[in-house]
Amino acid sequence: MKQLICLIIYVCTLPISLMAQQRRVENRPYTDLRPFHFGVVVGAHVQDVELFNAGIQHITLDDGQTIETNIAAEQDRYDPGFVVGVTGEMRLNRHFQLRVVPAMYFGNRHLVFRNLGQTNAEGLPIEHRQDMKTAYISTAFNLIFAAPRFNNHRPYLLAGINPMLNLSGNDTHILRFKRHDVFAEVGVGCDFYLPFFKLRPELKFMFSLIDCLDAKHADRLRDKTLVPYARSTSKAASKMIALSFYFE
Repeated sequence: MKQLICLIIYVCTLPISLMAQQRRVENRPYTDLRPFHFGVVVGAHVQDVELFNAGIQHITLDDGQTIETNIAAEQDRYDPGFVVGVTGEMRLNRHFQLRVVPAMYFGNRHLVFRNLGQTNAEGLPIEHRQDMKTAYISTAFNLIFAAPRFNNHRPYLLAGINPMLNLSGNDTHILRFKRHDVFAEVGVGCDFYLPFFKLRPELKFMFSLIDCLDAKHADRLRDKTLVPYARSTSKAASKMIALSFYFE
């Protein structure tokens, strides 16, 4: 009996829900017919890096002494950063667009290095920390697949590639990343057609396609006591999550 009542209520309310989905007056109805258009983008992001630890190592010091080390490195927290840039988008057909987004990513990575072979007075591994400010210049190339527009919104999916130039890092850091990186991007978003402009919130996931660790940095360190920590990592892969807002 309970199931029958629920079915009757559903059938009775179905016409109301369908009426709510009726066509409304569209804002900027011809904006998607432009062959090419520009915009600006602002947003926030968090950066992550996957560090592959080298395990137990035997390092020869300048005095000829060989020591054994076992140091574990990781990023222990996520600090928000921001994104700012411009965008140019070309219409390919009704559903596909090609977008280019020159932008800058400003952020931070906080790394911790734990020397498992040495302990402090409390019996805990000795730690070194590195607060790594980051600044990237990027040029993303995205292919967008958009659903048909309904009223004043239009969801879409995207995929693409994003070469980046790393402007941060110096010889005093324990770890240093390469000057260049390449990210694969996937994401989702939705176009909202407002009376005077189009707003596009977008959530994007970015994964590095190369080893971004500067392996030769350990040889250039000024503080030689940090060499075992610099060599504790054999490989690194960057990751980012970005929430952006496009104004077109």
